[in-house]
Amino acid sequence: MTAHHKTQHQSFWRMWGWPIVLGLLTSIGLVSALFSDGGLGDMLAWAALGIPVAVCAWYGWRRSPER
Repeated sequence: MTAHHKTQHQSFWRMWGWPIVLGLLTSIGLVSALFSDGGLGDMLAWAALGIPVAVCAWYGWRRSPER
């Protein structure tokens, strides 16, 4: 593997790693909420949907830098 290819691979995951993880969590949460019938499935749905919401809220409510 060349250094250029390795750098491209690292930059891809650096940019898209967390959005992919949040998208997967959201998908898992939605499918779990759709097909679960209480108990562990509902808790999985709450957690899998709550984490992306909490991340978005944290980034949305952060104070933006002064211009």
